[in-house]
Amino acid sequence: MALIALFAIAGSAQTPNPRLGKWKLKSTNPAPASNVMTYEKFGESGMKITIDAVNKDGVKSQWSYTTNFDGKDEPITGNPGADHGAVRIVTPSINEIVYKKDGKVTQILTNVLSPDANTIAVIYMRQDAEGKTSNVTFATYEREIAR
Repeated sequence: MALIALFAIAGSAQTPNPRLGKWKLKSTNPAPASNVMTYEKFGESGMKITIDAVNKDGVKSQWSYTTNFDGKDEPITGNPGADHGAVRIVTPSINEIVYKKDGKVTQILTNVLSPDANTIAVIYMRQDAEGKTSNVTFATYEREIAR
């Protein structure tokens, strides 16, 4: 399971984005063996997101993309399930992320930053070929490196 989650503070280039840093999947499930999201500053107010994962069979993967939090599709590199992603801010602590493959929505994520900015909860809604939600899963990520 991979995630890309993002946050921007509108109108304040001086306030650091509370999501910058590394986030590790907190899971009691057997797969994936490891999933770490790294959020880095990109441009004036955007972010670069990189996902490093190791599945239950020990296979490593890495994929990434950038966003300006404007809801526009941006290319994703390294993810066989999605070639574009779009991120929009719903509230200061909630983002919506839409992944697409060949122009069709494959997954919609709701990403929520905790009030203490040390936990991210994600709802993953996978879409079938007709655009209907076919599966819903949940994940929690904890800050790996202090801000």
